[in-house]
Amino acid sequence: MSLPSDDILTRPLGVPEPADASLKGRLARLRARLRPAHVYAGLAALPTGALAILLIVGDPRGGEPRTHAEIALREAPADQPRPASMEQPRMAEAEPAPPLQRSAEEVESASGVTVFRPSGSAAPSEAVVIRVPTVSVKLAPAPDARLVERGRHGAMPKVGEGRLRPLDLYARPEEPGSGPRIAILLTGLGTGQAATASAIVKLPPQVSLAFSPYGEVERSAARARDFGHEVMVQVPMEPFDYPDSDPGPQTLLTGARPAENADRLAWVMSRVPGAIGLANLMGSKLITDATALEPLLREVAARGLGFVDDGTAQRSLVASLAAKTKAPAARAEIVLDAAPRAEAIDAELARLEAQARAKGFVLASAGAQPLTIERVARWAKDLDARGIRLVPVSAALRTPAAGTRLSRAE
Repeated sequence: MSLPSDDILTRPLGVPEPADASLKGRLARLRARLRPAHVYAGLAALPTGALAILLIVGDPRGGEPRTHAEIALREAPADQPRPASMEQPRMAEAEPAPPLQRSAEEVESASGVTVFRPSGSAAPSEAVVIRVPTVSVKLAPAPDARLVERGRHGAMPKVGEGRLRPLDLYARPEEPGSGPRIAILLTGLGTGQAATASAIVKLPPQVSLAFSPYGEVERSAARARDFGHEVMVQVPMEPFDYPDSDPGPQTLLTGARPAENADRLAWVMSRVPGAIGLANLMGSKLITDATALEPLLREVAARGLGFVDDGTAQRSLVASLAAKTKAPAARAEIVLDAAPRAEAIDAELARLEAQARAKGFVLASAGAQPLTIERVARWAKDLDARGIRLVPVSAALRTPAAGTRLSRAE
């Protein structure tokens, strides 16, 4: 089949199209010259894209789908209110500016709600305890400027005018009453956030809490005081198997120079504002070494603090050296969780009650383990109904001859 040279499909490039040629006319002549068989064969050989081009030739929009719609705005009837979205914006009336958003600590402090979180995290990854304190006995604010002096490591406790001691000012007042008395010191607080929070909110406020000097201990101790617990700080002391058992940095050592141990002790005492005194953290070796222990107790006395031996070390010299140095000191007679099992802890609590009835007063200690906290909290719920009073540890330190009474019980 031969096609004229003016056909758009066969005309060589560069050859001008006839003057009277139009798209519609050219297509008409092309259709007339092609027989149906040729058309069908040619269409079958065309690629899909080329076929589509043929179908849309003559459409100025290239075959794009289109529609036409008329949009007319009508006024709302006079008797119908305009929608809120159609109203013109109004100028805001003059009103006091809202207060700036406060930090979480400021909100907690203002509301009295306590929130415990793991250190260094905004979102809790461990157990979180939220509780509004209902404290009947408020402890004195700490630190009190009258009982503080600057030291190399920060604020240090001191005896104030009139022989006012931190032990006296920061202690929880003993509530009036009669009958057998029990004091419990819970040690090891501050290193585990969940256990610390649990002890603070679950245990009666008469239970005294001893904090490890490490980490963000100052805030945790302040929270404990908000809930009515008096607090102590633990001194890392050398055990017999040191360094296999290591209390941590700043440990007081029997072989260290006196000036070195004094500096480490100063660091410990600067860690917890409002502490009534010190307690041992390990120390089975140092607590039996008079040369290393005596300077510690002399400093405790000079600073107006007390010292509690948690009762875990054998052959302790605290009671005898306390009399020599005139340091307020006491030793726990019973370690409640020496065997960390529920039935063993319950048995020691029962023994504690029996000794309190026999002696009138007993001091016990325990570690801040979840099981211990749960068993002590359960035991203490109806203690008053059983005729026994729970009192703070400061009752042992401020009672005349308390150390002597405990030393006979060793």
